Amino acid sequence: MPGDIEAIEAIEVEAVTLHIGFVMLPEYTLSTFSNAVGILRMANRLSGKELYHWSLHSVGGQSVVSSAGLELALDGGLDAASEADIMLVCGGYSVKSHCDKPLLDGLRKMAKRKIPMGGICTGSYALAAAGLLDGYRCTIHWENLASLREEFPKLEISSSLFVIDRDRYTCSGGISSIDLMLNLVASIHGHQLVQQISEQFTCDRVRTEKDAQRAPLKYLIGASQPRLVEAVTLMENNIEEPLTLDEISNFVGISRRQLERLFNRYLHCAPSRYYLELRLYRARLLLLQTSIPVIDVAISCGFSTAPHFSKCYSDLYSKPPSSERRALI
Repeated sequence: MPGDIEAIEAIEVEAVTLHIGFVMLPEYTLSTFSNAVGILRMANRLSGKELYHWSLHSVGGQSVVSSAGLELALDGGLDAASEADIMLVCGGYSVKSHCDKPLLDGLRKMAKRKIPMGGICTGSYALAAAGLLDGYRCTIHWENLASLREEFPKLEISSSLFVIDRDRYTCSGGISSIDLMLNLVASIHGHQLVQQISEQFTCDRVRTEKDAQRAPLKYLIGASQPRLVEAVTLMENNIEEPLTLDEISNFVGISRRQLERLFNRYLHCAPSRYYLELRLYRARLLLLQTSIPVIDVAISCGFSTAPHFSKCYSDLYSKPPSSERRALI
């Protein structure tokens, strides 16, 4: 894991016990949080030492309800976390609505004390909103990638499972918190302990920052169709200014008819339909997660006119984009 050792320079690695503080936002993803804590617990168990201690906090110290409807006992407000060696913000649904001034001010205060910080699942959004990811590489759950890039265009946002950049730690959610914590433990206490932990968690391998969040298409359709994988990748990378099917087929080195046969056989739709739905899905994420005007959403997803965008969107989702936006108000 090149660079991981440097990532923890701000941490007092000689300390007997490393204190990890978790900031729990309302509707946080319980599974992502529990996966992270599970790695720390297993590190303690297998080493026979208290290598890690953790505490749970909210802005005002009051309990918050997870997206699963469960509440955990907390250890106090943000002020009670001043002794933490690392602070991780645990996000989940509707993260933007939970990033109020007290939270952002509290996170900035921690950063001024040079406490390394991170976000798991959508916790990265809170750090970005507080200005604490400026100049850092970061990631977030794939459903929020488009909206984060739109709202914070200067950030270097990756689609990796997790990113460790100096004293910032971000992961995409789900089981990626396992990968983040395994890499963190490895950089502090070595790969032998991590191998033992991963065996306990029945992980077949420890994934790195080079692993993408979503399973690559080649694993869904088989590695025998590299041209199809390349074509879909081109579509995903050209949303705002869509390529023509002739351009795509030329790029991947096959005829347009061949391209159409591959899509129909393996993805069960025409390439033009697949591309359209890909753009509309990106548009829906922007409508649900941002306040960007509908016409700007349309343009950023490759539609030149609002009426055309509205018709295509209504055909797929049975409601116009304006209704999708009003449902959030």
